[in-house]
Amino acid sequence: MDLPKVLIQEEVKRALLEDLGRAGDLSTQATIEPHKFATALFVARDNGFVCGLPHATEAFERIDPHLDFERRVPDGTRVAAGTVIASVSGNARSILSAERTALNFLCHLSGIATLTSEFVSQIAHTKARICCTRKTIPGFRASQKYAVRCGGGSNHRFGLDDAILIKDNHIAVAGGVTKSLKAAKTFAGHLVKIEIEVDTLEQFEEALSSGADCILLDNFSTDLLHEAVVINQDRAILEASGGVKLNTVKAIAESGVDYISSSQITMSASTFDIGLDIELE
Repeated sequence: MDLPKVLIQEEVKRALLEDLGRAGDLSTQATIEPHKFATALFVARDNGFVCGLPHATEAFERIDPHLDFERRVPDGTRVAAGTVIASVSGNARSILSAERTALNFLCHLSGIATLTSEFVSQIAHTKARICCTRKTIPGFRASQKYAVRCGGGSNHRFGLDDAILIKDNHIAVAGGVTKSLKAAKTFAGHLVKIEIEVDTLEQFEEALSSGADCILLDNFSTDLLHEAVVINQDRAILEASGGVKLNTVKAIAESGVDYISSSQITMSASTFDIGLDIELE
């Protein structure tokens, strides 16, 4: 389930360079003997889902390849407060210099995974799937979308180049729903799916009759979502979006849509509290 290492390396490298700056970890150099040995435990302070252990591994390996980093659970595991999720042993200076970078990745990605799982649990009794959007921290999208999967969610497109999503501004400039869909079908290869965003039932019916593969129902009320599902009769994949929150997602899912996209899970997730505790002899 891990992300490919190549996708993690540059993110972790940039984070370490930002933290270590031009002179390295002055606090650790000033207080810790060069050959001091230590063991530290990563401990969950709350209940939730773990994500980011490959990033933590990369942080310690980049600082010191001789450190022994052990994952006690895999990413995507639900843990209770007090659970030891990983440990690291070796040179104390190296451990302390990589500590914050490793924790930053772990706490942020675990927060996304945990919030995603809460959305998923709200709609588990329906066929709908919760998915993320392109609203992610620049340069950090692959990891944030990975965290969504660790929490049981699904990924929407990763970028502008892996699917065609015709949004309201495309429709406005192109000259309408039918015209924009026709242009997209002429342009796209047979492997490229076409989704179109609609704001009204009238636009929805036009998109349906024009052969859209997927239709994004933007800011539809639950009543309108129900109506769209009835009209659709499983002809297109339906995605609900706009105003999706933890207290609204259940009613949206119960309308019968296939997917529900929300920027909340990547942009509004709180950090998951994980501590690094030095194991004293």
